Amino acid sequence: MSLKKYLEDLEPAKREVLLGRETKDALHEAFAAKRVVHAGLLGTPVMKDAQQEAWAKVMAEPADARRQHAVYIHIPFCQTKCLYCSFFQNASRQSVEDEYIDDLLTEMKRDAQQKQLQTAVIDSVFIGGGTPTSLSPANAARLLQGIKECFHLAADCELTLEGRIHDLVPEKIETWLKYGVNRISLGVQSFDTSLRRRVGRIDAREEVLRRLELLKSYDVTVIVDLIYGLPGQTKELWLEDIKTLLATDVDGMDLCQLNIFPGGDLDKALQSGRIPACADIAGQADLYMAARDLLLGEGIERLSLCHWRRHKREHSRYNTMAKTGAVVYPFGCGAGGNCGGLSFMQQRGLKSYSQAVRAGQKPIMMMAHQVEQKLQMISDTVIANLEKGFVDFRQLCLVDSRFEELEEVLELWKERGLMTEDLGICRLTKVGEFWYISLTQSLIECMQAICQSEDTASSPTEEGQSEDALDACLAEMMPDSTFAERSAMVKKIPMPVRMMLKRSSKDALKTMLAGLPPTMLERMLSKASS
Repeated sequence: MSLKKYLEDLEPAKREVLLGRETKDALHEAFAAKRVVHAGLLGTPVMKDAQQEAWAKVMAEPADARRQHAVYIHIPFCQTKCLYCSFFQNASRQSVEDEYIDDLLTEMKRDAQQKQLQTAVIDSVFIGGGTPTSLSPANAARLLQGIKECFHLAADCELTLEGRIHDLVPEKIETWLKYGVNRISLGVQSFDTSLRRRVGRIDAREEVLRRLELLKSYDVTVIVDLIYGLPGQTKELWLEDIKTLLATDVDGMDLCQLNIFPGGDLDKALQSGRIPACADIAGQADLYMAARDLLLGEGIERLSLCHWRRHKREHSRYNTMAKTGAVVYPFGCGAGGNCGGLSFMQQRGLKSYSQAVRAGQKPIMMMAHQVEQKLQMISDTVIANLEKGFVDFRQLCLVDSRFEELEEVLELWKERGLMTEDLGICRLTKVGEFWYISLTQSLIECMQAICQSEDTASSPTEEGQSEDALDACLAEMMPDSTFAERSAMVKKIPMPVRMMLKRSSKDALKTMLAGLPPTMLERMLSKASS
């Protein structure tokens, strides 16, 4: 089946989700919403009883010297919960934190003895969360010392610690720097006191600026995140935040679009009327444009469409690597990564994480084979290029002539004012820059459909059996549903997820679904059936 036929067969609503809307106001209406938080493709799931063996096999192999390597470490603790956050897992308590660092070091040391990590040079380490800066100085020192002992760090390795302003005190800062941290990323989100406290941030504007000034007195790269679209945030308040950030002379900045997660605390607060409304997608587009124009007017350099730097010392190495096909070794409760053609997420519950580590296992919650290697590499390249605002259509066609079919999609987006084209290089317009994550996800899904269509065309019986297996699993989970209702539900599942599910046997599907946390399974089914 050609891409053209695939697109023609899509129901109108699904086609609109994939390709966007026909509108005279592309900035505000090109898509109904941002499609994903991070663009990517999904492969075939690995059954739970095969996950440990698959991990052990990968770790027994030497590292791929052709690729870059990073380590991601997750700290699942926060002192307080921010209203908009979907990453909060556990309130910080000293005894629980102490035990967690024990388990984390055990996991790191065990994997470090394997050939994979013995032969990997680590270019970047990112300690995220949660709130890693909430760790006590003693536990931060233990963790950072463990990183140096377990991994072969490149001489110029970027070691990032993510955190919050409230933790910027001399004792902690000096501990971080003593043990190797050279980049600190702070979730300020806004400098406006009222906006901050409305979403659960602690410190007032004056205190934020004072602590930032303290941190800048040390020799370390400083990054600040700001969010646009917060409850009650006006264009004037947003631009004042940008101007304040420029005055602090930090090294880099991330401008992040607010995500409202259905059923989350922010969503509930908005539904109840406890807080002012957030900007809708059109309002967010206006805020993005205002910040973009201000920063470019000030001569601030863009490393990607949402990351900016003031000084050359900022490289944003981990974020760049993670989006361009680097191997990412994950450690800790809730960490995610990929290695040896496998991608996976680790246990999100502290108890299940600890039990697995103490049983000598890798604490895996979900695991999947990545898509076919050639498609994965091309997809990584497309994602990396669109992060910088362009698609090299010529190169895509040279790599695989089948991708010439993408011209129809690219032409459509050019007609809608999202792209321009010059000698085979399609560049995002200002309008397209705002929608880049949706365009990226849709483009790589179209690439996957082109590759998948050839594979499935040669084995229609297997595809039919896979569809039957997916329906059979859904029928067991929802015994009162009809075939038509389940078919409609399947059509609403995002295409890369649907492709992954359809390539799985009934046993694999049942095992994977049974292994999901109940809240995640409930959310997935409710989203698909809504």
